Amino acid sequence: MERSVKEHFPLKQYNTFGVEAFAKQYIEIRSEESLARLFAEHPALTQQPLLILGGGSNILFTKDYDGLVIHMNIPGIRHTVSGNTVMVSAGAGVIWNELVWYCVDRQFAGIENLALIPGTVGAAPIQNIGAYGVELQDVFASCRVFDTHRGEFSTFDKEACRFSYRESYFKREAKGRFIITEVTLQLSLKPTFNTSYGAIHAELEKRCITEPTIADIASVVSSIRTDKLPDPSTIGNSGSFFKNPIVPVQYLKQLQSTFPDRNFVFYPAGTDRVKIAAGWLIEQCGWKGKRMGDAGTWKNQALVLVNHGNASGTSIYDLSEQIIADVEAQFGITLEREVNIL
Repeated sequence: MERSVKEHFPLKQYNTFGVEAFAKQYIEIRSEESLARLFAEHPALTQQPLLILGGGSNILFTKDYDGLVIHMNIPGIRHTVSGNTVMVSAGAGVIWNELVWYCVDRQFAGIENLALIPGTVGAAPIQNIGAYGVELQDVFASCRVFDTHRGEFSTFDKEACRFSYRESYFKREAKGRFIITEVTLQLSLKPTFNTSYGAIHAELEKRCITEPTIADIASVVSSIRTDKLPDPSTIGNSGSFFKNPIVPVQYLKQLQSTFPDRNFVFYPAGTDRVKIAAGWLIEQCGWKGKRMGDAGTWKNQALVLVNHGNASGTSIYDLSEQIIADVEAQFGITLEREVNIL
């Protein structure tokens, strides 16, 4: 294997939880050419465990990784404009928030609600990232991928990605097979603002902004996220640890009848279904701001699990198990983890 492959490589600085873990082997990829060459020269790669790593913001290591970690760090952003439509392409290694502000600064509308989401561009389609009423699939055009089984590149459109809430074809059926090298979004020069979700509208009113710009929305979203979520550079975390559960409207009504003194936080999620705020459910179970050793939940948002210093991945996972058990016992809802557990 080529000389740039490193053995027994420490991953603590490559995961935002900041937990100790080692990769059996590690390589950084900065171009499609080097990725293709790696697999062409070493066909046995497909016979061992492979982990495709971006910003490490949606992963929890509970043990060392006994395989090859491929750190995708392909740079570059470019765009083309046709009428009011803007096509923006970014390399898999571009920091997501840098792409957001690249677009905001140029008045390209569509992803301003997704400001300050941690991670890289290449990971965005896998998770179908979303926040404040907007999901990646709303603006997704295509992504370029490398098929590790066939050793060739191809392009996936939105339909091929099979997006759903925090899910995609890459995360389910094709997990581990395709490596995303570039993502293309379809944005607009004519913004349609989504300010009804979360605290965006209230924050705009607080700032006396009645006719917001794209930059206003991105700034407000960034401010809200900063107030609620801890900075991974100061305290280890991966943002939202759990998905917001989607339940039938009838089940919500049943819960409201059972707990008449609780003001359930929920949002529409299609016909006869609602999305209940997982953070609210966790807080109702008394977990907000609690800690077990160095593993805990964030003081301002119970949906976020944190590493207060030297927590192991196992201790953070064990905390999540207790939270899941408590929410299920009290509300009959089983929370699903948004974070990938390794």
